Amino acid sequence: MTPYKHAESSSVKYGGKPSEYIELHDWFDEAKQYTDNWTHRALRHHAAGIQRAVEKFGPTIGKNKIPTKLLAEQHVMEDCGYIPTVADWLRALLSHPEDWVLKVKVKTVEKIKLK
Repeated sequence: MTPYKHAESSSVKYGGKPSEYIELHDWFDEAKQYTDNWTHRALRHHAAGIQRAVEKFGPTIGKNKIPTKLLAEQHVMEDCGYIPTVADWLRALLSHPEDWVLKVKVKTVEKIKLK
């Protein structure tokens, strides 16, 4: 779903206009600009991302003061079908890690001179 479709969905469910919710939904999908697929969701579509949204946007959103947590949970549920944890997203990385993830390629051994 696009951020606007999420905002429309919030509007239908909680009242108000999509414009009241679009900033939150844009934030959740902001990383789409870096990927061309679903992987952007690993950055914010989880329980910790929901908590971060509450911290960023405050406890409520819109004229009707809808709890941010409910709106954020709705976004994640619409995209993922459940609310994953960060560990859920990382599990795939742990089961099929690429070589670059497992090894440090360059070690810095030079001393830094402090004045």
